[in-house]
Amino acid sequence: MRPVLLALRALGIGDLATVVPALRALRRAHPGHQLVLAAPAGLTPLVDATGVVDRVFATPAYVRSPVASLAWSGPRPDVAVNLHGSGPQSHRALLATGPARLVAFACAAAGWPSGPQWTEDEHEVARWCRLLHWHGIPADPDDLALHAPPPVASWAGAVVVHPGASGPERRWPVPRYAELARRLSRDGYRVLVSGSPREAPDAHDVARRAGLPPGAVLAGRTDVGALAALVAHAALVVCGDTGVAHLATAYGTRSVLLFGPMSPARWGPPPARLRHTVLWHGPDGLDDIGVDEAYAAGWAQLTGAAGDRIGVDRRAVRRDAAAAR
Repeated sequence: MRPVLLALRALGIGDLATVVPALRALRRAHPGHQLVLAAPAGLTPLVDATGVVDRVFATPAYVRSPVASLAWSGPRPDVAVNLHGSGPQSHRALLATGPARLVAFACAAAGWPSGPQWTEDEHEVARWCRLLHWHGIPADPDDLALHAPPPVASWAGAVVVHPGASGPERRWPVPRYAELARRLSRDGYRVLVSGSPREAPDAHDVARRAGLPPGAVLAGRTDVGALAALVAHAALVVCGDTGVAHLATAYGTRSVLLFGPMSPARWGPPPARLRHTVLWHGPDGLDDIGVDEAYAAGWAQLTGAAGDRIGVDRRAVRRDAAAAR
């Protein structure tokens, strides 16, 4: 029987995307282990797209609650890796599985002194790569790409507008999404509006205000696999700081990302990737991003004027943001 490497990342789409480099590093370091990822079952299509995880151990999504227990029923892990948080709950949940080795940040509250110190103000991708480096496992923070699923013919090549986000503070106003969608549709682009079932009312509101047909609303009609196919083969994605933004980065899909209050220095695409334009006016500046600015950024991406290197030029983002104030 192969030894088990159990990694924990029981969060959402964007959270999974940011640990892809770490998962690949773990696979390289332990090629003979069965790599099991403890994560919500709904993320399985994206986990499979990493190309390195052998099995998903289904958990709830602990987005706003601590990991009390994993209810692990497998053999004692040879290695357990906390890619979920700083502890103490997640540390204790993994320690309860009886691993021979735990790879984690130091956490006095969990009685675990071995590991690097947690740094709050750090890019999420760099955080987990730094953890592994400390434990002697090299990781490449640029290794973010996911294997793209096949396209859905009726969706491929569309502009995808995604007005939802995990909290209201991360959502650009619906009327602005609608006006942006209206302009892009007027320019001849097919515009689709995505979102979760909970975000469907806002998505329908965007479509109605933009004059889009009801069939343009995909919110509530896509599981994670279908959402991945939509984003992977889109001409452009416009969204806030949410999981869809991370999918656009993973697939190299051109995007305009509307950030706030969280800084893109912590959750945005890697530097110097021109396919992703980040609009950022500071932690209180999401409402300061105007439709004209977003439309100009989208037009530059769609026409290739933004460049073709996969990524975002942060100096240009800061310069443009300052000029717009």
